[in-house]
Amino acid sequence: MKVVIPAAGLGTRMLPATKEQPKEMLPIFSRTVKNSLCLKPVIQLIFEQLYAFKLRQFCFIIGRGKRALEDYFTPDYNNINQLKLRGKDGIALELQLLDEKIRSSKLVWINQLEQKGFGDAVLQSEVFVSGEDFLVHAGDTYIGSNGSHLERLLNAFEKFEADAAFAVRIVEDPRQFGVVRSKKLASNIFQVIEAIEKPEKPPTNYAIMPIYIFKSKIFHFLKLTKPDKKGEIQLTDGIQGIIEAGLKVIAVNLKKEELWLDIGTPHLYWEALKTSYNLNHHK
Repeated sequence: MKVVIPAAGLGTRMLPATKEQPKEMLPIFSRTVKNSLCLKPVIQLIFEQLYAFKLRQFCFIIGRGKRALEDYFTPDYNNINQLKLRGKDGIALELQLLDEKIRSSKLVWINQLEQKGFGDAVLQSEVFVSGEDFLVHAGDTYIGSNGSHLERLLNAFEKFEADAAFAVRIVEDPRQFGVVRSKKLASNIFQVIEAIEKPEKPPTNYAIMPIYIFKSKIFHFLKLTKPDKKGEIQLTDGIQGIIEAGLKVIAVNLKKEELWLDIGTPHLYWEALKTSYNLNHHK
């Protein structure tokens, strides 16, 4: 299955830290292969998790000022050799393993020329997807698990013959997220009745986590989706179009142990740093 990673957002809520650095490059705590504490960019953790799930075809949707992402995913043999010469074998090994994953994958980079929303970013990948089912993973949200959430999402997508499936989670204040109304199909699996982008009065506390699997017909509905008040095309509105057409949309509830790490705002980033540190520094 092909993967689309939208990473074109301007990161305005994280300024001035994101003035020259993409927010997807902001680090959170992790462990090296030698089990020492380290900091890794969120986008690397996402890539490595998807790679471990045996996914190998990636399309990154980027925009102006995001060249650092493309540079980061370009193997740098000289840097690794210099680290080895300085006796920094541990970090050299870590970068070498990342480079090996990059070399054994297909990475495509597409520029979103105008900042027209998350839905428009996904729409840019239509040629890359080429009519197949595909996975979408936002570049600024990481779910700390062994990949079990991806397996459950894929299984639900296939079992219920869905046209779209995505992760959800109960949050205290869902007004800053896409929110769903749904009916239960099985344990932690729901059929979505309605998907609403950032509602002022949320009908439920089930917020959409930006990890999705789609049939390629999502592109048809995104093309029909009207821009919102900001002039942006929202993916949630495209999903609502699928529902209104009588097609099936499934939501998979994340488990409590599947930690949600989001770096979209200063508060969320601070929570991600604390959570990732507490998770990793005792190992």
